[in-house]
Amino acid sequence: MKKIKALLVFSTAFACWSFSQERNEIIQQRIEFIAEQAESEEPDLTNIFDQLNYFFDNPVNLNNTNPDELRSLGLLTEVQITDALLHIERFGKFISIYELQSLKYWDLNTIYLVLPFIRVDDRLDNVRLNFKDAIKNGKVEWFLRYQRTPERKKGYNAVSDSVLNNSNGYYHGNADKYYTRVRYTYRTNISMGLTAEKDPGEEFFKGSQKNGFDFYSLHAFYKGGKYLRAVAAGDYQIQIGQGLNTWSGYAFGKSADIFSTKKAANLLRPYTSVDENRFFRGGAAIVGYKKWNLLTFYSHKKADGSGIVDSLANDLEFVTTVDLSGLHRTNSEIAKKNRLKEQIIGNYLSYNSTRLNAGIAVVNQQYSQPLQRDTIPYNLFAFRGKSTTAVSGDYNFVVRNFNFFGEVSYSTHSKSFAQLYGLMAILDPSVSISVIYRNYAKGYYTFYNNGFSEGSSTQNETGLFSGIKLKLAPAWSVSSYIDFFSFPWLKYQVDAPSKGYEFLVQPTYKPNKVFELYGRFRQQVRQKNSRNSDGTITEIENVVQNNYRLNLSYKVLESFTIKSRLEYVTINRKSSSQEGGWAFTQDFLFKPQKLPFDLTLRYALFDTDSYDSRIYTFENNAQYVFSIPAYYYQGSRVYALIRYTFLKHFNLWVRYGIYLYSNKNVLSSGPEEIKGSKKSDITVQLRVNF
Repeated sequence: MKKIKALLVFSTAFACWSFSQERNEIIQQRIEFIAEQAESEEPDLTNIFDQLNYFFDNPVNLNNTNPDELRSLGLLTEVQITDALLHIERFGKFISIYELQSLKYWDLNTIYLVLPFIRVDDRLDNVRLNFKDAIKNGKVEWFLRYQRTPERKKGYNAVSDSVLNNSNGYYHGNADKYYTRVRYTYRTNISMGLTAEKDPGEEFFKGSQKNGFDFYSLHAFYKGGKYLRAVAAGDYQIQIGQGLNTWSGYAFGKSADIFSTKKAANLLRPYTSVDENRFFRGGAAIVGYKKWNLLTFYSHKKADGSGIVDSLANDLEFVTTVDLSGLHRTNSEIAKKNRLKEQIIGNYLSYNSTRLNAGIAVVNQQYSQPLQRDTIPYNLFAFRGKSTTAVSGDYNFVVRNFNFFGEVSYSTHSKSFAQLYGLMAILDPSVSISVIYRNYAKGYYTFYNNGFSEGSSTQNETGLFSGIKLKLAPAWSVSSYIDFFSFPWLKYQVDAPSKGYEFLVQPTYKPNKVFELYGRFRQQVRQKNSRNSDGTITEIENVVQNNYRLNLSYKVLESFTIKSRLEYVTINRKSSSQEGGWAFTQDFLFKPQKLPFDLTLRYALFDTDSYDSRIYTFENNAQYVFSIPAYYYQGSRVYALIRYTFLKHFNLWVRYGIYLYSNKNVLSSGPEEIKGSKKSDITVQLRVNF
């Protein structure tokens, strides 16, 4: 009787909730959660959005799926994935979506989270590709986007040709940013597309950019054969293990979601974003037999670099800096473009089953000119040379409710190791834990690594992360973690070995689907150079940063949601006085179901002592535009975003935002300098799909 009542309550709740949710709202909630952890102004979340967008239209059939497909959702732990698959092995196929309640390690929050992206069907999906069906049911999307800051920046001032050609203080192009993308997809099996972008300040169909856009990306991708399981041509991404050897694209870091610290690798996928560096260009294929897969890939592309130039051949003798900005606006930036050639060859052999995944990778990377870092102390163990090879092994297996995973990678040029070992467990439906130990040698190097770390690279770091999530009551939960880390060698602006820790606790109150309130306290302790240096010996000191947050989200009506956030930060260090700041944001989201538009409004106030005490806050924007600006100094921020749907196949986004500063008459510096106390931004995007 209790099960019947629970089923009725669950089914009624889901029916009400599912019909009230729209695609953009559901996906936006997940993207916002991911983005706010990044603390980067423009994180590349394109692939994550693409995945959720696809699975919203084509939910995973739990009765006909595999671990890789469930991992690609990015919403389930290994224990939960294994729990679902073993349930089918033991008891047969799911009869109804409501049967998910019987899974031991799937709580209601998990079920609500994944419901828009899964289904239960006893019919086998048609796995054979059919040309006629691909033409009929394939989808085409075309995006056109325009962005601009209306206020004039110093770099765009009109100057003579002699000044423009002999100075790095002025941009050769206009202030407009252009973006276009056209893509054809058929389920997850076929993808073909072209992406192009011009950044502000870059030329367009003239000068150094006679071919129009500064960046072009083209890809063709196929997945789904019995033996030839995936093929990519053009631009693509590779993700292996836990990111110690090779990982392109975005990777999760520390967050209130303690399970996001473990990476779920998607071996091969098409590249559809505009990061001009962290992707591969060439060809890749996965061949397989039963539970075995072999990934082979080759990449050859150009990269930006600067260094010592041979005056006779006008070629680089060696490179001191690899520039990852992707910007080509000034003379120096244009001179760096495509000066370096990069070649990568790799193989990855893996075994995949319900409980066990393991693999071995060998990846060789070569440059056309030797890389020779500046001879300063913190660069002592930096990579030098033209070639390096990384050999790695990774594993992931589930025993009951415990998930063990890890990776060990060896860099041949420095004979150094990078190691990561992790454990995640659901001890009880109300108690989950995560533990990760990493040890990255100071000489370890691969260009495309993205392991779990405190620093910006998988190098020169040891650490121990431990997190816990507790379900205290139906409406109450709390997440917490602590991460201890140390850096055996010097770092930029840290002239000695250093250490620190980060602690976070976040209680959440969510009595229903329309109301959520959470608080957060995060303390970060890092060591940096003292500001009281006498020019001889620089001491290091603890820099203690405390962040406090109170966040409320309430769906007042079916079509109207309000979100409020108050955040406060303090920074303490011995060599300077305490800094601090606060920010308050108020969002209004109006999404009427019977009207062809939705509207998002924000009003924000902020006051910080300096850029050091900045506060990052997620902002809504057009599809595939991910914005997490830093609020600092003293002022206010307002923006409005409207999305209009017309003629069934067209979506138009228009966004206008403005900063008004009360204590600044000049904003930024150098070519980015704006005279005045305001800075605004415009985004216009058109999407055509058919």
